[in-house]
Amino acid sequence: MTSPFLKKHAPGKAIRALATLGMPALIAALSACATAHQPPPLGTQAPNSTDTLILLSRQANPGSSIVVADFEAQQVLTGNSATVPKPAQARVPESQVSASRSDKDSPGDALTLQWKDAWYAALRLESTNAVDLRPFLAQGTLNFDLRVDDMAQGGLAFKINCGTDCERKLPYLVPARALAGTGWHAMAFAMSCFFREGDDFSAVKQPFSLDGSGTGKVSVANVRFVKQGQPNATCPDYRTESVTPSMLNQSWAINWWLPRHRKKLAEIQQLSQASQHTEVIFIGDSITQGWENEGRAVWAQHYEQYHALNLGFGGDHTENVLWRLQHGELGGIHPRVAVLMIGTNNTGDRYEDPRTTAAGVQRIVEEIRARLPDTQILLLAVFPRGEKPEDPTRRLNARVNALIAGLGYSDKVHFLNINDVLMHPDGTVTKDVMPDLLHLSEKGYDLWASAMNPTLLKLLSKP
Repeated sequence: MTSPFLKKHAPGKAIRALATLGMPALIAALSACATAHQPPPLGTQAPNSTDTLILLSRQANPGSSIVVADFEAQQVLTGNSATVPKPAQARVPESQVSASRSDKDSPGDALTLQWKDAWYAALRLESTNAVDLRPFLAQGTLNFDLRVDDMAQGGLAFKINCGTDCERKLPYLVPARALAGTGWHAMAFAMSCFFREGDDFSAVKQPFSLDGSGTGKVSVANVRFVKQGQPNATCPDYRTESVTPSMLNQSWAINWWLPRHRKKLAEIQQLSQASQHTEVIFIGDSITQGWENEGRAVWAQHYEQYHALNLGFGGDHTENVLWRLQHGELGGIHPRVAVLMIGTNNTGDRYEDPRTTAAGVQRIVEEIRARLPDTQILLLAVFPRGEKPEDPTRRLNARVNALIAGLGYSDKVHFLNINDVLMHPDGTVTKDVMPDLLHLSEKGYDLWASAMNPTLLKLLSKP
């Protein structure tokens, strides 16, 4: 069901209309969508005759399997333990991921996931015969017992699949670290933490996954869905998460993200004291931060003459950029142009609704305009990701771009889409431009600069 707001405004015009209506209108519109799109009534196509669907107990359910995985491979747990095998040419050779049966209330009724130096580790409960989770959406909960043994250098998240190319992940790094060493805890999350408008929970083959990163050790037991559950843990509101300023809490980033922010504040102060006028700033995520690495030679050629400042932070979502801008990264500078590209982590990390990602981008534009009213904003379309046009995250980014294009309507905000130069005519991306099909090579940064510079130079010449 479509909200009254989206009925009135075509998708390509929605963000432009919001410039008049403001952020409360978007939040109200998305709330209307969430309210209008209610799950089917309880009891419809119930997966079993009880009010509880058990995923993990002492005995394995028929047609189900336990899978342990890392970034490159996976292994089915058939005995008491399993270790993820390493490929011949591992991209993360130092990582170690394993799972084992352990004890909570009786022998073998729990599972333990242990991982070390891993980009990604997972303990997944999979079902050959897909389960229907719709009866649990309205008032149900995901329940399980959790014991955190080690999380000092790790991250944790819980995930449920929600149809083809759809997954809903609930990050839990900060609370998990607080639970470390305190024994077993009964967890109950409202299913609304995982449900989004349009999701299809009718045939779920991966109803639960415990995802880790970095280094950690966690045990889980009694995983189940309860139709009339009582939540005892909170989760972010997906309708406002992208516009609510927050720091980046990822295991691989938490040790450097805030120090990098402080370093950028010191860099701004040094530029000011040296009377070096910063004429251009770049704001974004790891693709922008990459100007300091793969793109450094191209940067030196084109942007050092403008005393350009790189405010790109790997892993950032829109809400993380907002936090940084509100905590000093625009203070003491008066650039002629701010180049902004953000949103691909909203897409890739949590498969976010393009409307809420676009709302986050709009909120950042508003923040820049409020703090730097004389600065021209060059808003770039989010770059393509994935090898082919049908990549699900690529399609989400394209929908974000269709929305944020409407932000370039004033004499201070200019939208530019240079994505065609990063792809072949058939829409494919090659690894000489994006080695991991997301981040740019030096060639990719050269293509970026060549395509953007004519517009950038025009903006720099404005009085």
